[in-house]
Parts: sequence; C-alpha cells; structure tokens
Amino acid sequence: MKKIFALVDCNNFYVSCERVFNPSLLNKPVIVLSNNDGNVVARSNEAKKMGIPFGAPYFKLNELIKKHGIRVFSSNYTLYGDMSRRVMDTLERFTPEMEIYSIDEAFLSLKGIDHDLTKYAIDIKSQIKQWTGIPVSIGIAPTKTLAKLASTIAKNDRSFKGVFSFINHTQINSLLDRIDVKEVWGIGEKYSKKLNKNGIYTALHLRDADDKWLSRELTIMGLRTAMELRGISCFKLEEIPPPKKGIVCSRSFGRPVENLDELKEALASHVSRGCKKLRDQKSAALIITVFLSTNRFKEEPQYSNNGTYHLTDPSSYTPALIYQSCKILEKIYRGGYRYKKIGIAFSEIIEEADIQNPLFALNQDNKERSRTLMHTIDTINKAMGKNTLHFASEGIKKTWKMKRSFLSKRYTTHWQEIPVIKG
Repeated sequence: MKKIFALVDCNNFYVSCERVFNPSLLNKPVIVLSNNDGNVVARSNEAKKMGIPFGAPYFKLNELIKKHGIRVFSSNYTLYGDMSRRVMDTLERFTPEMEIYSIDEAFLSLKGIDHDLTKYAIDIKSQIKQWTGIPVSIGIAPTKTLAKLASTIAKNDRSFKGVFSFINHTQINSLLDRIDVKEVWGIGEKYSKKLNKNGIYTALHLRDADDKWLSRELTIMGLRTAMELRGISCFKLEEIPPPKKGIVCSRSFGRPVENLDELKEALASHVSRGCKKLRDQKSAALIITVFLSTNRFKEEPQYSNNGTYHLTDPSSYTPALIYQSCKILEKIYRGGYRYKKIGIAFSEIIEEADIQNPLFALNQDNKERSRTLMHTIDTINKAMGKNTLHFASEGIKKTWKMKRSFLSKRYTTHWQEIPVIKG
C-alpha cells in the first residue's frame, strides 16, 4: 500500500497559545521572548509584516513596540507544553500512526484512508481549531520531506486555506523550483552554501542532482533527501522517539549570581529536571558534568569551568545526583565572579533494561527503595502539578530564576489561574 504522510504544523504556535485565552490579541502584532526576555522567538503575522526578524534582541525594539502597540510576552513553557499535548491528543483520533516531531509539529500516516485526503485534512484542521483554538497548516505528500514543504506552502499561500497536497499535483516541478534549497528539510545554511557553489539553488535542482555526487558531498542522508523529493519514501515515522544519548539542563540567571549557595540551588533544580527526563525515557546516566560561566558580553572579570564525575553504577536517582553535582560545583567554583549561567549534562546514558547489577551487590534493597521513592514523587507531580513535591536543596524563593517580566497565566494547569468569564 502506497505511503502517504501529512505534516501538521501549528501556526505561530507560541503566539497562538496566548491568543486562545486573550482574544484581544487577535489581528494585533504580538511577539514572544526567549529566556530572560532576551530575544524574539515567536511573532504573529502582523509583527512579521513590520519587519521584526526572528531572534531580534528585545532591547532594540523598544521604540517600535511603543509606536505600534506591539504586545509582548515572556515564554510560558507550562502553557505551551500543555496546549501542545492537547493538539497531539486531538491528532491521535485521526490516525493510528503518528510521530510527534516537535512541540508544534507532527507527522501523520494517511496510508489506507479512503476519503478525499484534502477534505480529510480540512476536517483535521477544523477539529483542532474547535477543540484547542490553535490554527494549523497541513501538507500532504508521499514522503516526509515533501510533506514538510507542502505544509510550508499551505502556510504561506492563503489561496490553499491552510491545506496543500502534492498527491497527483500537476505543477510539482514549478513549485519545487520556487523553493530555496536551504528550506528543504535537513539541508539548512551549511549544506546550502556547498550546494549553491555547485549550481544547486532550488529544491528542484536538488531533486535532479547526480546521485553519486550527492552521496559523496552530502553523505547518504543527502541522497535520501533527494530521493524523497522524487517521491521515494526513505524516512519512516518514529512513533516512539529514540532515547536521548545526552541530556543537558541549564538556564541563564535573571540576575548575576555570586553566592555558592544560590548556585547550588540552581544546580539542584537543573539536576532534578534532568533526572526526570532520564526516568521518563527509562534510562540512567553514568557520567555527570557540571558547567558554569560568567557573562562574556559584559566588561567585567570572566571565568568559566566544568567538572565531570563518573558514577560506579548508572543512576537517575535525584538525591544522589544532586549530591555529586554539588561536590563538582564546590571544586570548580571561584569566588569574586558574577555568574550568568550554570547547568548539568548527563552522558553515557544507558537504558534501564540494559543495566546489569553486580553479581555480589549488597545494596539491591536500597536501589529498589530509591526507585520506588522517585516513582512516587513523579506520580504525585504528574497528578497534582509540576513541582508539587521537590527537594529542599532546590530552594524556595529562587531569586536567581530567569527573568520573565511579561509572563501570562498558566490558564490550563493551575486552578488559581483558570480564565474567568465575566458576563
């Protein structure tokens, strides 16, 4: 049976999440900022038309924001994560096979669906809008790479009303010839420069390039991308994401931090998040690395360092990893500096099923109690809300937390912040 993919892409996702609970933002210029309100990471179409580029520093936009009344928001990860879950839950009703590609994108398999595919995609789009309030664009094609391009066409050309299909399309060559090769999934800036030097400027040029040259210059992945553009499916759906081989948790501080105790609080919070990610993918780490640094953009004394510790047994037990991480921090910390960032990295990650216990291990009961404790904490936090239970070493006030001066409410996950409708 012929493969058919759909790529569902949420339009301006962060902005759309804000608009769901604040209708006054509709048709108004809106931007969402990165950690510590640093740079623009999401823009409404109205903001894009004003020429605000992705990644623009917030401090450079003050005059433009005042002049045009642009609404500004800090990244609300709690809200965006929950809205993403709702969108993905809705999509699961339309297909037995789905790959969640990112927080705002998912690939669906439409293989075997005997309806008109464009009409089916319109139904999907309408259902998501009705149930979640999030507008989406949908691209349909015989390969994942073409589906990505189709969704971009659907988003950028209003005449398609948010849905575009490459299936049985008569103008595929013309469409591919209008798409810059750097816009092709998996190509990007690095490879596009090499391709341009060899006369390959569009998706059509890449599709028709010589196979041997592609394999030599872009490796087998480049050749597979070209084959996908020809309609030959090379990339299958990953319904279960593969476990991460490395996990990094870090955030810049909302203000410079000099005190070792505050650094330990921040580090403990990052370790706790990292350990939860390990447990979520049923794995454990053998190596932990702690890193910290000052702000290299400030004209003040600079210092950065990192330290690593090899565990005797793979672990995802939060208290033990917090303890070892703080020991590393004590070794690399230097007083008299204003630190901007601290973080933790887990590596040599092993799946729980592959962990072998020593033949004469004496602490199996302790390990089982540790697993039970972490499972209990994770279960309570999942049911009652993130950080309902957390370790004292993570701190209470957390004055070092990143700056989010324009944060909206967590409308869908906190009882105290549920929207109130006034008659």
